[in-house]
Amino acid sequence: MAAATDPDFERRCRESFARQPMMATLGVAIDSVQPGRVVFTMAHRSELTQQHGFLHAGAVGTALDSACGYAGFTTMPADSGVLTIEYKVNLLAPARGPRFTIEGEVVKPGRTIVVAEGRAYQHDEDGGNRKLVATMTATLMAVSGRDDVKG
Repeated sequence: MAAATDPDFERRCRESFARQPMMATLGVAIDSVQPGRVVFTMAHRSELTQQHGFLHAGAVGTALDSACGYAGFTTMPADSGVLTIEYKVNLLAPARGPRFTIEGEVVKPGRTIVVAEGRAYQHDEDGGNRKLVATMTATLMAVSGRDDVKG
């Protein structure tokens, strides 16, 4: 697991996450924050589905992007913000739910560029029958010295 450069990484991560209206719109919540790793939870909701009733790939991709981003953010200096500069999503199975766990983990930390991987799982209400539905590889950038990009 990647090391955090800021001892207050968890508070910074949670405060930044709370400022994201998109995560609130999707109903994504933080389950855990560790150095180089975050876990989010999300419920299947009909207003986030596509024409077949599966969670829309855009919603899955958005949650994975944030999970990868915050995993990377935990390893960045206190004065930096994080921006995604590239990602690739693999949709492996229809996202039926009813619950989802979205994990992000740093693969390669760096001073400016961080590579992270994400995994989205669907499972029952009790956490059983876990199934991988999507993966992501993301490249992230630590940004500092800009008023419009803050931690």
